[in-house]
Amino acid sequence: MACDSPIPDDSRTDEVLSARNLTREFLSGDGRLEILKGIDFEIHHGQIVAIHGASGAGKSTLLHILGTLDRPTSGQVFIGETNAFDLPEDRLAGFRNRTVGFVFQAHHLLPEFSALENVMMPLLVGRYDWDTARERAKGLLVEVGLGKRLGHKPLALSGGEQQRVAVARALVARPHVVLADEPSGNLDRGNGEALLNLMWEMSHRHGQAFVVVTHDESVGRRADRAYVLEDGLLNAVAA
Repeated sequence: MACDSPIPDDSRTDEVLSARNLTREFLSGDGRLEILKGIDFEIHHGQIVAIHGASGAGKSTLLHILGTLDRPTSGQVFIGETNAFDLPEDRLAGFRNRTVGFVFQAHHLLPEFSALENVMMPLLVGRYDWDTARERAKGLLVEVGLGKRLGHKPLALSGGEQQRVAVARALVARPHVVLADEPSGNLDRGNGEALLNLMWEMSHRHGQAFVVVTHDESVGRRADRAYVLEDGLLNAVAA
């Protein structure tokens, strides 16, 4: 396997992601708009944590910061033992590719590539050799029930199948954590439930940590922990 930065399976600490005193402000016509007001958060290996809240509460903003797609106004995000925002920009993208998986409401699959090639992509970007990337991607697609759809392009797949490919792609680099932003939001009730069941199954099978952002409070009742984001603050939901 050719890769500049291989990911040893035993490299993770039990606390796979933590955030300390995150704030995020945006400039508005009336001055500064505070979206996040000092958030502390952590997730451990094998846990599923749900975050819900009203539209516009800042759930996606928080998820983007946890995944290092956006920077906080202040605060820190540790992935494993690394303070992600201490990394220079030219290293942060590669670090993100190795340690964080993403599942979005829109699957963001590349339409010109097959399901197999889409799932291989994070490993190829990370400079894994083709055979290793292909075998790992194929194995995950078989796990998510798409072993007979490897060569199909996204437009030839149903919405539920597209999201299954997106889940496999998020898992292929064996990340510390998968961040899912309304992953079932574009699916009907049956396919949405099947997708959530798949994520829970993959978490239990692989010990994978998931953060699931959703407006659906029922997701929180299935999670190990649940929070509500309101007025810029993250509050735990009683079990």
